[in-house]
Amino acid sequence: MKTVKHDLVVLGGGPAGYVAAIRAAQLGLAAACVDDNPLLGGTCLRIGCIPSKALLESTAKFAEVQHDLKQHGIHVAEATIDLAAMLRRKDDIVRSLARGVEGLFKKHKITRYQGRGKLDGPGRVRVAGGDGETLLEARSIVIATGSQPASLPGVQVDGDRIGTSSEALAYARVPEHLVVIGAGYIGLELGSVWNRLGAKVTVLEAMERILPGLDTEIAAQAQPIFEKQGLVFKLGVRVTRAYVDGEQAVVECEAVAPIRCDRVLLAVGRVPCTTGLGLESAGIHCDPRGRISVNPAWETAAKNIYAVGDCIAGPMLAHKASDEAAACVERIVTGYGHVNYDAIPAVVYTHPEIAAVGKTEDELRSGGREYKKGVFPFRANGRARTLGDTQGMVKVLADAHTDRLLGVHILGPRAGDLIAEAVVSLDFAASSEDIARSSHAHPTLAEALHEAALDVAGRAVNAP
Repeated sequence: MKTVKHDLVVLGGGPAGYVAAIRAAQLGLAAACVDDNPLLGGTCLRIGCIPSKALLESTAKFAEVQHDLKQHGIHVAEATIDLAAMLRRKDDIVRSLARGVEGLFKKHKITRYQGRGKLDGPGRVRVAGGDGETLLEARSIVIATGSQPASLPGVQVDGDRIGTSSEALAYARVPEHLVVIGAGYIGLELGSVWNRLGAKVTVLEAMERILPGLDTEIAAQAQPIFEKQGLVFKLGVRVTRAYVDGEQAVVECEAVAPIRCDRVLLAVGRVPCTTGLGLESAGIHCDPRGRISVNPAWETAAKNIYAVGDCIAGPMLAHKASDEAAACVERIVTGYGHVNYDAIPAVVYTHPEIAAVGKTEDELRSGGREYKKGVFPFRANGRARTLGDTQGMVKVLADAHTDRLLGVHILGPRAGDLIAEAVVSLDFAASSEDIARSSHAHPTLAEALHEAALDVAGRAVNAP
């Protein structure tokens, strides 16, 4: 077994791992990255964020042809689906972006090891690959192994009739009836994809609401919009069992008759990939949820071994993982690195999109924080009218005494892009008045955020 020395070794080639490796190389370190997948990019690029958004975009265009073009005076006799071509487009995008990451590794002279990596005591990583085993020695190690779909007791995942998001990205045929277990962002996004293509989609959620964790008012406004699109919600329903019966699947729930369908998507969240990493060899511990415990500098219990991204506490978001990775490496090299966890946005890529940053009203109320609120509906926004996309609103929350921005929540067209202004404002401790007094181009969707900020002080100009 050969031994190779590097300044820094990263376990994982996803949004945290490859960013950590690139940032290390930019700062002059001899960096290496270990990942056992042929394509770099991690779950997000290969079987998560990117392929799901590709399908969402394709199916949104199909839905637009079917339902929305008439209002523009455009009439299409008949639109048909070429699902195979749609899936090929998705796969081509994934391969292209993965090649892009591979190119970045070459550009920055990062050594890539394809194989399964695990700790072999402090400062050592053992890699098992096609060419045998390699021992890597490094001054610093960053664990960025990401997450995987969570399981549910009684649900027998077979990778075909009953599967996770990975399988739901590649159904060869449109299901007649798809049952989605979980009304979070993964369930709603992939449920929307197959609903647009003609599947009956039933969403089962143990809680009494959709999108747990997001602002309650925004979620409550979104639900009837999704129902109008065809999604069927059964809330407060706890799934006890799901199994394959011949050519169908059966989902059993408490106090609800069994549901027969031809596909089941299990989307009840994600769990860290922290097993089999040899953590115990370095004295590293996980919390009861399998997350690696770290200090504010992302250092584990073992000196010079760090962890970032989905395998530690916090929201499992690609951009949060990337931010942590860059900051962690900067901390290793320069002694300083920072992530503002109060300004991490979240986006749900349904139609309309949902985006949020900062505190929800629920959190402010439960914490006893006094706040002011401004809202503005997209139906009163000129650009939304010209797009023919007027559902939803913008909500701005600010401190009742200082006017400092506390949170922004958007349900509406291109919410995922609009939230960026709110993120920057929150990160720089802006007030709602700062947004209200900033010029916003007309006509744009961003004017809805401007008006909501004005509404915090009760002076929205175009409020209906």
